[in-house]
Amino acid sequence: MMYRPREIKKNIYYVGVNDRNKNLFENLWPLPKGVSYNSFLIEDEKITLIDTVDVCYSDLFFRNIQSIIGEKPIHYLVVNHMEPDHSGAIEWLVTKYPDIQIIGNSRTADMLKGYYGVTDNVIEINDKDEISIGKNTLRFYLTPMVHWPETMMTYIPETHVLFSGDAFGSFGTLDGGILDTQLNPEWYEDEMIRYYSNIVGKYGSPIQAALKKLSSNAIETICSTHGPIWTTDENITHVISIYDKLSRYEAIENGLVVAYGSMYGHTEQLAEIIGAGAADAGLKNIVLHNVSKTSDSEILRDIFKYNGLIIGSPTYNNKLYPGVENLISAIQNRNLKNRFFSYFGGFTWAGAAAKHLKEFSDKMEFELICSPVEMKQSPDGVTCDLAYSLGTKIAERILSNEPIKTQKIDCH
Repeated sequence: MMYRPREIKKNIYYVGVNDRNKNLFENLWPLPKGVSYNSFLIEDEKITLIDTVDVCYSDLFFRNIQSIIGEKPIHYLVVNHMEPDHSGAIEWLVTKYPDIQIIGNSRTADMLKGYYGVTDNVIEINDKDEISIGKNTLRFYLTPMVHWPETMMTYIPETHVLFSGDAFGSFGTLDGGILDTQLNPEWYEDEMIRYYSNIVGKYGSPIQAALKKLSSNAIETICSTHGPIWTTDENITHVISIYDKLSRYEAIENGLVVAYGSMYGHTEQLAEIIGAGAADAGLKNIVLHNVSKTSDSEILRDIFKYNGLIIGSPTYNNKLYPGVENLISAIQNRNLKNRFFSYFGGFTWAGAAAKHLKEFSDKMEFELICSPVEMKQSPDGVTCDLAYSLGTKIAERILSNEPIKTQKIDCH
């Protein structure tokens, strides 16, 4: 018996694939649990495909499609997002189905030509345009910069299904099940936050605009291009709330990230003392990240997840430690705000780390907690006390559940 892909809703099938081979997403972000490329086929009077997959999986993708429709033609391909992990099979698809009509917006059309030389049979749509495919209607919502300028979402009002592009997606393959009811959705939550912080985190305002645009629609199923298909009211409400919080730059929960660089362990000692002070003050969610060991991917995830952040660095060539410099650049690039913040620095003969971290702090919409701790050569009793006090004070501020303010609270 030939394997037939799963039916998500009546006549809507999952035809995506799993990638367990790629090490880095966008050649940047680690994929320890792989990633899925989700595509969907609607069997109606006009057979419609929603997005494609990475070109490496074109053959498997075609077999999935053929197992449902056999030799029937595909009438429409909807391109919600042109990033090559979702559009890579388009050129191949056009050779298999030369009469297929490709639906996208004007930005999509430009990228179709630029990436694949495709200019024929392209239908350009505008925001909230609709196309009937038989029993179902496709309604298109333009959602620019979520997270490319051409991104859009497709909604079926008859069945309340939303094909959301990269929004509400996560890293991680779909191992056996594809629906949230077949999987452990809690495992994907951290991978959703990591995906958001790594890939989408810069675009909070466009995401808020997209959520507002979609808010009048009943949504019973969310079909993202990565990760599980969300089908239960509880999970749909939860993943939308995650995106709402993250795009407002609000933390998911109380917690503290201490991210530091350390050449010989002295800066790390201060990080440990800060963590101890926070724990003694009653804070349980405390994560220490050595930037030389932990990927920025994981550090950014936790920075978006928790509302407290402390960064520490030794002076290196009169600048910040390179890993710390890379991290603060990534934080600035994502326009992060609304965090309780402090910093600490070390030096041997000429201090610069604390100065550079102050410059970073001054640019960000953070609440600075305590005066920074600066260490010469190695921790002494006074420096250790200051580090412990810093951990205590930021934990107390986090646990107060009071709004973040852009003011300094002196603890010395």
